[in-house]
Amino acid sequence: MSDLIDKTIDAGCRFIEWLIVAALAVMVLLVFGNVVLRYAFNSGITVSEEVSRWLFVWLTFLGAIVGLKEHAHLGTDMLVGHLGVRGKRVCLAIGQLLMLLATWLLFKGSLQQARINWDVSAPVTGWSMAAFYGVGVVFAVITGVLLLRELARTLAGRLRDEDLVMVQESEDLAPLHALHGDAAATAATETQAAAKGPAR
Repeated sequence: MSDLIDKTIDAGCRFIEWLIVAALAVMVLLVFGNVVLRYAFNSGITVSEEVSRWLFVWLTFLGAIVGLKEHAHLGTDMLVGHLGVRGKRVCLAIGQLLMLLATWLLFKGSLQQARINWDVSAPVTGWSMAAFYGVGVVFAVITGVLLLRELARTLAGRLRDEDLVMVQESEDLAPLHALHGDAAATAATETQAAAKGPAR
């Protein structure tokens, strides 16, 4: 059963990735085509700006779903990295519960906005503005499922030690960590040398 759920989630995320690629391709065509038409033919695509803006919002939220599944969101493990396995598991469970709370608030607010704007038409395309706010509902539902799955795995102790940190350090911090590691190694060497006493 667990393997089936994992395969379903993996397939769903691959589908979302293809949606992101398609949305990005349409955005490039609309924006680039609009620029060419404007400067070469003194014309343009009327819906270009509005559709591109909507697609940008959608691909941002969809990308955040994939990022959550892949643990690719940036964060810091400065504190959690120094804890033991049990401490990391407790912090992870607390973080997942807080993210579920934030997801619920986003779902509630987005659903209210979608209902309020159901009969409101976009100025250019004439589409319902509910489609714009609906991305929050889609994001919250899928993210909620992913977080519940991760929380269940955390509480059941089915996560590997390296999976107990759900964030990824920024690449900009890599030199700092390397410097810190070199400094720690140097300090350890000096401590060992001092413990042996002066050379005779």
